[in-house]
Amino acid sequence: MLAVHEAQADFVWRSLQRLGIRPADLEDVFQEVFVVVHKRLHTFDGSSALTTWLFGVCLRVAAAHRRRAWFRREVPTDNVAATFEAPTGESPDAALEARRARAALDRVLDEMDLDKRAVFVMFELDELPSEEIAAILGVPVGTVWSRLSAARKQFQKIVARHKARGGSLE
Repeated sequence: MLAVHEAQADFVWRSLQRLGIRPADLEDVFQEVFVVVHKRLHTFDGSSALTTWLFGVCLRVAAAHRRRAWFRREVPTDNVAATFEAPTGESPDAALEARRARAALDRVLDEMDLDKRAVFVMFELDELPSEEIAAILGVPVGTVWSRLSAARKQFQKIVARHKARGGSLE
């Protein structure tokens, strides 16, 4: 179990981020994943890659996390410390615009189905090749392309809905 944690902790952490786990919840959900891994590792039969099995665990734990009532009611606010960030060399206006763009992207991604979101984020944002995504998910490359196409359509639909409501994603 310890060897799995040491070898795959970064993979699990990135997977949970891709699945939309908020930074404030990331450590708790990460721990939940490894509790499940500890309980279920004996069921791993080696018929797929360990990362494929782990991603499935991450997907189920993330889905359960999102279904919890407190998650749906919680309205996250900006961290006060984030407003006092050290200067990065960019203008305050550019930094503000970048934060707003990221927040808008996060809102759209939060509305996407988890399986589509995962493929979309891995391909479009993390820039992973489709072969690597297929290996992580344990699916054929054609399935990755199919899910990516569906994810892009869903993404565009959500963006259009946000724009129709208020003219922008803000």
